[in-house]
Amino acid sequence: MTTDPREAGPRPPFPGEQQQERPGLTSKMTPAPDHGETSYVGKGLLTDRVALITGGDSGIGRAVSIAYAREGADVAISYLDAEQSDAEETARWVEQAGRRALLLPGDLRDEDHCRALVARTVAELGRIDILVNNAAAQTINDGLDDVTAHDLEGAFRANVFAMYYLAQAAVPHMRPGSAIVNSTSQQAKVADSTMLIYAATKGAIASLTIGLSNLLAPKGIRVNCVAPGPIWTPIQPIAKTPEQIEQLGADTPLGRAGQPAELAPAYVLLASREGSYMSGALVPVTGGTPMY
Repeated sequence: MTTDPREAGPRPPFPGEQQQERPGLTSKMTPAPDHGETSYVGKGLLTDRVALITGGDSGIGRAVSIAYAREGADVAISYLDAEQSDAEETARWVEQAGRRALLLPGDLRDEDHCRALVARTVAELGRIDILVNNAAAQTINDGLDDVTAHDLEGAFRANVFAMYYLAQAAVPHMRPGSAIVNSTSQQAKVADSTMLIYAATKGAIASLTIGLSNLLAPKGIRVNCVAPGPIWTPIQPIAKTPEQIEQLGADTPLGRAGQPAELAPAYVLLASREGSYMSGALVPVTGGTPMY
């Protein structure tokens, strides 16, 4: 593998004509995303821990699931019903690493489902040590009138409300040394004019991360977030035009989109003893795009 970060993943142009309907599937993407299937090597950093990962079926969630399993964790995978084939593929990689995979389909916009996810994880895997709030809905707009009340509420329910409900349900089961890792975005600071609502939800996640860290640090539970830049995941062909897909990541300092595998080490760090003095942090993985 090259050590040149400019060449560590495919560079644009990507094939532009590959739009998908929501929620999108990995199997339909060209080129296939790299989730670390052949590259991630574990070091025993999460031995015998249990992680619940939302959006664990594909993209960043799949890469984190694979990495956590190879670090020794059992993994509960939350996903939408339509993503069943992707979720089964992720579970196969988890089990190939010798760990248990628990598949949990359903819609995070439903509060009862969020609480049931934690309850089933504890009931079937015995505990919960790590909560990764990664699933997200991305709403795109051209103008101010393009986003309906339904879009607005749905985005906040999926991206922010679910995160809160899951933390509420998980924390009573968590012991000192447990961790919550949230997925925000460079959009929390960059706030592209075509991603008004998505950026707003990601800003809320960044602030919620700090608040939860302040609240839970006295219990020995760390809370941090990762801020991805443009990453080659199914959310891209759902939300982007062919022209945007072709040039995805070209405007970053490294000149390319990131691969899901390049995010996984940050999530491992924030969940493991290696990050024991990190709480309330936002870790950018943006290809060099600044967040300030």
